[in-house]
Amino acid sequence: MPQAVTSSSAAGATPPGSPANLQRVRDGSGLLTAAALRRLDEDLPWYRALPADDRSWVGLVAQSGITAFVTWYADPSATPHGVGEIFAAAPPDLTRSISLQHTLQLVRIVVEVVETHSDQLAVPGGERDLREAVLRYSREVAFSAAEVYARAAEVRGAWDARLEALVVDAIQRDDQDGSLRSRVSALGWSGRGSVLVMVGTTPEPLDEVRAAELRRITRRAVADALVGIQGDRIVLVLGGESDLQAAATSLLPRFGPGPVIIGPTMQSLDDASRSAAAALAGLRAVTAWPQAPRPVLADDLLPERVLIGDADARRVLTVQAYEPLAAATGPVLETLSAYLGSGRSLEAAARDLYVHPNTVRYRLRKVAELTGWDPLDARESFVLQVALAVGRLGSIR
Repeated sequence: MPQAVTSSSAAGATPPGSPANLQRVRDGSGLLTAAALRRLDEDLPWYRALPADDRSWVGLVAQSGITAFVTWYADPSATPHGVGEIFAAAPPDLTRSISLQHTLQLVRIVVEVVETHSDQLAVPGGERDLREAVLRYSREVAFSAAEVYARAAEVRGAWDARLEALVVDAIQRDDQDGSLRSRVSALGWSGRGSVLVMVGTTPEPLDEVRAAELRRITRRAVADALVGIQGDRIVLVLGGESDLQAAATSLLPRFGPGPVIIGPTMQSLDDASRSAAAALAGLRAVTAWPQAPRPVLADDLLPERVLIGDADARRVLTVQAYEPLAAATGPVLETLSAYLGSGRSLEAAARDLYVHPNTVRYRLRKVAELTGWDPLDARESFVLQVALAVGRLGSIR
């Protein structure tokens, strides 16, 4: 008897994709959709937390998945196709509401629902065929979901790169139209801490892979970062509460062999344009100082920046060097002028001033205290000499 039953079952087995099996699956699509939505609500907390509109879209995606499976099941011997239409039914913004992981959970639940109901839906003998078809199709849906999210990420990445380039350009141009903060917020800028701008060059323009690597490494170095790639020039806007100059120095290997300039540190993004202007002016002027360190601070290039017409450098030298010396009590400014004019000789300056060389030395130490630049250092005495010239010419502030 058991052998007869087995033989009968084998003789009456339904071939894969038979019209009878297909019709049963079509008739049960409504049942599957309702069961899938119940499972979503019962098993997925993130689904229950979605706004009503997004919940309805997710439900539509689940329904579309079942409908697409039924359509494909009509010819299971063919390669599955058209699964991208499942996700095309929902708006692109849905990928921002649910993650790829959530989408795969959705796919898994739909597959489990169909598997659970396969015995009920399939005609006798067609259960295994239906389950295998569901598993095959679920694999294609999973790949389709990954492709949808990959495309969305690629579009967002391209848009973010364009927006980032616009923001860096706005900082360089000191664009004060009020939209800068909203734009950097869209790029994830937290706004905590200070800001500086770093500029340098590369031997050749960066391709997409190297540009992506630069962005990734820069954002690891500081809390906030913007990367501008302008041909063979790189502009980095660094922000955060850490030591930004140290972070900028750590990024030095990402630039080419040419000079790299670090602009002054500013209190907030609102003043970042001043750091950018100083850094870019330093990049133009640094060739006048062949012994400049790498990287070099833009404020260490004040004399060279004055020579190329940088009004901000003239103002800084006037405010930080000439005016404190002019306002100081005693012949401090006169002593510095005599020392510089005598070829930086203490004895010659002392003879011109009719004082002892130690007196000249004492007054020069006073100059260093007032300005921060030491006249006894060759480089810093040059800075002071340019500052005296600028001050005497009546530099703008």
